[in-house]
Amino acid sequence: MAKAAEEEKDQKVVCRNREASRYYQLEDRYEAGMALRGTEVKSLREGMANLKDAYCDFQDQELFLIGAHISAYPYSKFFNHNPDRVRKLLLHKGELKRLLGKVNERGFTIVPLKIYFKKRTAKLEIALARGKKLFDHREDIKKRDMQREMRRDFKYRVR
Repeated sequence: MAKAAEEEKDQKVVCRNREASRYYQLEDRYEAGMALRGTEVKSLREGMANLKDAYCDFQDQELFLIGAHISAYPYSKFFNHNPDRVRKLLLHKGELKRLLGKVNERGFTIVPLKIYFKKRTAKLEIALARGKKLFDHREDIKKRDMQREMRRDFKYRVR
């Protein structure tokens, strides 16, 4: 637990995909680098990114981030980037093979969770995920309600 908190302290989170845990059951998490242009990095440092409708897909044994929006850098005139372009993700070969195998065999999908800066480099946290069914959503709501009631009861017992 202390190690996780220490790692969080070293990271400056740019944006999160809050809907990922709502619609997917997250299994394994990976940290991937991104092949970015200079103005994209500057926009990320300003916090101008959105992962709402983004997903990851394989094309010719390489993993790409599709649908992520990194806004154009406002102070750049000529060398700006396309905000919705496809970005290559950088992972080790073994990790790529493992992800490709699970996506092809078991019906998993790869979902981006957050973009953050670790030291000076932009990273993307991705997760191997499986889509939730309707009854899974209901179970999550039921668990949240139970935990809320337990906290409320505990709060009044302590007084």
